Amino acid sequence: MQFITQAIVIGVAATLAIDMWAVILRTAFNLPTTNWGMVGRWFAYLPRGQFMHRPIGSSKPIKYEHLIGWLAHYAVGIGYAYCYLILVFYVLKDQPSLISAISYGVFTLIAPWLVLQPALGLGLFAKRAESPSTVRAINISIHLIFGAVLYFAWLALLTLAATS
Repeated sequence: MQFITQAIVIGVAATLAIDMWAVILRTAFNLPTTNWGMVGRWFAYLPRGQFMHRPIGSSKPIKYEHLIGWLAHYAVGIGYAYCYLILVFYVLKDQPSLISAISYGVFTLIAPWLVLQPALGLGLFAKRAESPSTVRAINISIHLIFGAVLYFAWLALLTLAATS
């Protein structure tokens, strides 16, 4: 159970960090950030058998789509943290490191670039976005931060456990 709790704490911390980064990008630089309502709409359509949207904004709104999107966002962050810890501890038989965590964060770019963005109608690597290069740069920054915070959150938990 301790392993699952660690994954939850680390996943929430890393997801919260990228949400803070998104606020900075949006407010300080007026850059576009993810609309979690549209992600929630996409998730809500999955049980109905619809994976692809052209674009998601033209699909009928779903009740509670913003809530669904935010919950999915944090669930995915926790899932990524869990998978990272499994990979490091049980596959690599090692301890988390900054390099492995950042590398893992970069690896997770597969999901938005090859799955979510095409499914939302943005195309592979957001090629149909208003500014694909900007979206890609934001994606990279977010996933680098996510990876780094996976490591630093794990380190913080380790430090707290050692002082308890």
